[in-house]
Amino acid sequence: MTLVDTPATRATTVGGPALSQERRLVTAIPGPRSQELMARKAEAVAAGVGTTIPVSVVAAGGGVIVDADGNSLIDLGSGIAVTGVGNANPRVVEAVTTQLNAFTHTCFTVAPYHSYVDVAEALNRLTPGHHVKRSALFNSGAEAVENAVKIARHFTRKQAVVALDHAYHGRTNLTMGLTAKNIPYKSGFGPFAPEVYRAPLSYPFRDGGLSGAEAAARAITQIEKQVGAENLAAIIIEPIQGEGGFIVPAQGFLAALVEWARANDVVFIADEVQTGFGRTGAWFASEHEGIVPDLVVTAKGIAGGLPLSAVTGRAEIMDSAMAGGLGGTYGGNPLACAAALAAIESYEEDGLIERAREIGAVLIGRLNALRTADSRIGDVRGRGAMVAIELVDPVTGAPDAALTAAVAKHAHANGVVVLTCGTYGNVIRFLPPLTITDDLLIEGLSVVAEGLKHA
Repeated sequence: MTLVDTPATRATTVGGPALSQERRLVTAIPGPRSQELMARKAEAVAAGVGTTIPVSVVAAGGGVIVDADGNSLIDLGSGIAVTGVGNANPRVVEAVTTQLNAFTHTCFTVAPYHSYVDVAEALNRLTPGHHVKRSALFNSGAEAVENAVKIARHFTRKQAVVALDHAYHGRTNLTMGLTAKNIPYKSGFGPFAPEVYRAPLSYPFRDGGLSGAEAAARAITQIEKQVGAENLAAIIIEPIQGEGGFIVPAQGFLAALVEWARANDVVFIADEVQTGFGRTGAWFASEHEGIVPDLVVTAKGIAGGLPLSAVTGRAEIMDSAMAGGLGGTYGGNPLACAAALAAIESYEEDGLIERAREIGAVLIGRLNALRTADSRIGDVRGRGAMVAIELVDPVTGAPDAALTAAVAKHAHANGVVVLTCGTYGNVIRFLPPLTITDDLLIEGLSVVAEGLKHA
């Protein structure tokens, strides 16, 4: 397949390979080659492993994904907020290639190497707060969440953990307990880990005008009455919820919870797996609220698509675990560490955090204009390149999952990758690579608008 490559359509070197930056439909989606892959998937891959859009990807970069049939799709998902620096970012490719030619693995807990320490130093520098910090590296967001809870329990000598309504923290046994949504994440997979409790979130669109302070007081009262601070090791919260629906708590909600946690010797864990690394127009979403978590969990955007995650936090908490108590065979793999250092360099040197804010301005502006014209869009919310619309019945305000599915289906059929989310399945989330052009972003939003019009 030959791709058109002109200055007007070429991906920037930040985003990856010089693919034509255009939406191009050569076949229906899925095309015949993609259908072949889906047929093979059905025979070889467990049925529980689903896919959002049935295409066979052969290349990606800038703001597009190219499939085996020659279709070029606008990417508004970034592999669920992973490829913020773009697919095959040249800095990442060069760093990983160099590391690949040196060695692929020794296990840091057996024979350590400098890149693990380099990543830890970078995380200690970049995460909120000027206190002394330590970091530990793992493979996935769920694994990092489990370790954050483990560390908090060890430090406090308490067992209970509170998660919030609508939360998503992973698919392992403990993190399924922390996750709120039943289907598809929890149903039939229990029993789950004990000593996990839930408190109400600040959800401004559905809170009836409750302020952040009032919503925090409601949550704190429930925690005190149903769990007890004397039993509580940690509160874990996404500063902006991801799978739960891109819910941005009302101003003051997070700060009040942090203040209560500090006063009661409870570890405050910020799950920044989806919100971290420039996604919201700041290094971390906690910064928008002026909060300093005790522990920060990161993954997704940390390493340009390679598997890596981390827990970073106050030295006295992180150092409380015994030697050998933290680790894992692949945690902080040298290839992933090389990728992370290159990705962080790209965020810092290529203006990607500023770009996230620019993307946010386009998203919020265009989506609010759609909301003005269509009362089925009940809410537009988010920060930076992490924005969503909540679709509802315009009369009752009830969630409209069927409309949401129809709009997403239209987008996919017309070459735009979008993701749905939310406890009620009625939220469309926009997570474009930070390397996407305004033209592609606006065109993708236009296709979503067409889907709304025809639904």
